[in-house]
This record gives sequence, C-alpha cells and structure tokens, in this order.
Amino acid sequence: MTGSSVVSATRASDPRPRVVVGVGGGIAAYKVGGLVRLFAESGATVTVVPTAAALNFVGAATWEALSGQPVATGVFTDIPQVKHVATGQHADLVVIAPATADLLARAATGQADDLLTSTLLVTRAPVLMAPAMHTEMWTHPATVANVATLRSRGVTVLDPAVGRLTGADAGPGRLPEVEHIHSVGALLLRDPGAVPHDLAGRRVVVSAGGTRESLDPVRFLGNRSSGRQGYAVALVAAARGAQVTLVSANVALDPPPGVALVEVGDARDLENAMTKHAAGADVVVMAAAVADFRPVQAGETKIKKRPGQGPPVVELAENPDILAGLSRPSPDRARVVVGFAAETGDALGTPLDYGRDKLARKGCDLLVVNRVDQGRAFEVADNAGVILAADGSPPVDIPFGPKTVLAAAVCDAVARRLAGPASGPEPPK
Repeated sequence: MTGSSVVSATRASDPRPRVVVGVGGGIAAYKVGGLVRLFAESGATVTVVPTAAALNFVGAATWEALSGQPVATGVFTDIPQVKHVATGQHADLVVIAPATADLLARAATGQADDLLTSTLLVTRAPVLMAPAMHTEMWTHPATVANVATLRSRGVTVLDPAVGRLTGADAGPGRLPEVEHIHSVGALLLRDPGAVPHDLAGRRVVVSAGGTRESLDPVRFLGNRSSGRQGYAVALVAAARGAQVTLVSANVALDPPPGVALVEVGDARDLENAMTKHAAGADVVVMAAAVADFRPVQAGETKIKKRPGQGPPVVELAENPDILAGLSRPSPDRARVVVGFAAETGDALGTPLDYGRDKLARKGCDLLVVNRVDQGRAFEVADNAGVILAADGSPPVDIPFGPKTVLAAAVCDAVARRLAGPASGPEPPK
C-alpha cells in the first residue's frame, strides 16, 4: 500500500483530528506529557515523535502510554508504511515542544535527518512551535534569524515565557504553559488561518479581569469576570506577532507567553495603567469588567454586624468611564479601540440594542457584545458575541466556542482596520 493510500484508509477509519507532537531534546520535555494529555482528552489522535536527544529526558514508554500510539524517531522505522512520509501526510496539526535552538535551526534550513524533521518537510498542516532554551540562545542572532525564517513560511512560533530556567538562570526562554500551547493548537485545528503573523510590530494593550472596590479590609464590590477572555485576546495577539501589554485586574491565570503583565486592583488603578500604557499604542482592547461604582469611604476596619443596628448604608460614587476616555480624540489615541459590552436583554431592548447604544456613547471603533445570562461569558471557558463597528461595517457574529475563537475574530477585525485608512476620530488640530 502506498503512503497516499495509507492516508486515505486511515482517515476513513478514524475521523478524529490527528495531532503530531514533536518533542525536542531539552529539559522542558518533561512538561510535554501534559500537552499530549490535553490533546488526547479533547478528542484528538496524538502521535508523539521525539528526537533521539529527547529520549534522554523522557523515554518512549512514557509517550506511548500517554498517547496510546507507538513511538519512533528514525526514518528507517516501518519502511513498508513509508512512515517518514505518512506521519506528516496524516497530520491535521504538528506541534513542536520544546522547540530547541537546534531543532529550530534544522527546521529553518530544511534538514530531514530524522523522523521529526522529515515530518516537518512533508506536512501541509499548520505547524506550531513552542521554544524553550536559555536566554542567550533565544536572543542569539542565529536563532532570531531562524525564527524569522520559519514565521515567514507560515509557521506559528510562540515567544517563550519568562521565568526560571535550568540552574540559577532566569529570563525569556521558559517553555510556555502547556495550556497556552494547547489553546493556540486547538484554534489552528478549528481554523488553520487563525494565527497569521499580521500584527508584527504593532503595540497592543489589553485589559482583563474585574476590578474590586474596597468596602473594608475584608470585603469589596466586584463582579464575576475571570479574565479568561482578555487573556485569550492577549494570547492570540501575541501569537500573531504583536507586542502586548496585559493590564490584569484580579486574575488567577498564568499570563500568556511573550506579554508584559501589569497588575491592578480597582477601577482607578486600571484607569491609570491603561492611560499610561495605551498612549501611542496601535490597538487598545478593553476586555476588563470595570465596576461602575465604588464606596465613597472604605472602612479602615472590618464592618461588624451588631445586634439591633441593622445593615450599614454604603454611599457610592461613580467610577471613571475608562473606555470613553481611551476613545476620545487625542494625539495619543490608539488607531483602533475595542470595547466589550456584557449585556442582558429586558423589556426595553435586546443585548444588541444596548450594545449599539454603548458603541455610539463610548466612541470606540469596535464593540464586542456578549450575552451574560444563562451561564454565558463569565467564569466559563467558552463565549459567543457580535462585533459591532462604528464605521457601519456589517456586524460579525461569533458562534459559541472557545474564547480564543472570539479573540481571533477580534484580531481579524483589528488587523483589517490597521491595514486600511487610519481608524478613530481625527485628533484636534
């Protein structure tokens, strides 16, 4: 049976998505077992292709146990099935983690001296690489050039995370969290064109999470935002090449790789941080859920419940309208300002009606309208929405799915506007 016949027969018998996880020879290989498990649990058939060096860190038996598939490294394995060709032909997605400096170099120069590099030459599926190496190796001109070459060919190369490396070293070069690698990979499985490198050189500022307004040292006024949607926007924008600053309000998530994290607490902290970092940015995405009101006076000690006194009366003051402030015409205004509207319908209007009204009032360029009733949007992994545009472009309906899908749609809309005439109101003369 020829290689192409094997592909057709295998696809007919098993329609599940096929993911090849290539493992490079670095200490971070031990983390990749979690990535294999995530793909397998999401319904994919996973084939692990380690390099020979990778097997010094994690043995073949581990990969076979996690994937349920046999493991090979050389091009002379299973010759009758033309494995060095068929593995790449079968794949719907190829993920390389850790992508070591050596593996990046071999992929960039088109070498095919083992099963993994042969697979990379054969496959026409999306390829996602998650680098991990020491900082000096990541920043070396040779690695920088190799990454640029791979990206120019359509390979998605994530930036590494910043943190503790082997030994006492720390800095950029840490393997991105496997959840982030899986999220980008799952997005590519749904839409192979979802992560173009079209935001390279753009500065993007994203807010995420929910502000907390102190009542006393124990209690606060807040909301149910988990920050997942803003973090998804930051992850996808960074994967598409943007220089991302993520202003995070009370979020218990690992920051995406390649982003600068700024942590804030209440609405006034968020306003100050967004005003500072958004000045001169190309794009601002206000995904954070900002408390509309705050206590006029926060108690210095815990408010006590005392018999016979009844509940305390809390006087509220209005918080600043951060989105409207960022949308006002000024020399420093971002070219594209994106807002989010968490809405519920009532007798007076639908969520979309309220979203159109908010778009007009805020002055932003794009507004993502989310329904937040019936367990949607907040504290869940999936979302749906409609993207409204101030320039009258047709609304873009984003069906219910992973929050990275909505994030990719937002990045698509942003990229279209950056590629066209300058967005937003004209600054004052």
